[in-house]
Amino acid sequence: MKNIFEDIKVFTPKVFSDKRGCFFEAYSRKMEEALQEKFTQDNHSFSHKGVVRGLHYQWDNPMGKLIRVVRGTIVDYFVDIRKGSSTYGQYDSMLLSEENKTVVWVPPGFAHGFEVLEGPAIVLYKCTAFYNKEGEAGITPFDEDIGIPWRTSPEERIISDRDSNLQTFAKYSLDPKF
Repeated sequence: MKNIFEDIKVFTPKVFSDKRGCFFEAYSRKMEEALQEKFTQDNHSFSHKGVVRGLHYQWDNPMGKLIRVVRGTIVDYFVDIRKGSSTYGQYDSMLLSEENKTVVWVPPGFAHGFEVLEGPAIVLYKCTAFYNKEGEAGITPFDEDIGIPWRTSPEERIISDRDSNLQTFAKYSLDPKF
């Protein structure tokens, strides 16, 4: 799976399947070594079909996220918010599901969000920093300047009040954190 950002890394495990089911390594220290990161916290989210989360970022003690889906299907979105980057303000996405077992690395400097196509969805995040509410913010997922083509219709979307009222990318650009 190719994406436009070289800092976004994709891991596809080798899956061993037979009549009993399957077995695969969902995480290995080899991932930490490849990313040159250490993980400090695991987060778990449960979301119904139609849920849109994000676009969030953590700047005070920046948080990188190693993301995988253990149930359901999501489209995972990441937006480059690193001022001066050649891809500043651009987004890319990746389909993550219990079927494809793909794991994606979203480093600090990217706003992150997802939408649930098949749910409920259980999403696991291995994070490189402890959560700090005071060092977190977000960009509205429906910002036309970013232009993400969300697949879930506005009538079917389930989104928190907080995420509905996040700043625009233009406002973020006035005081970028990365």
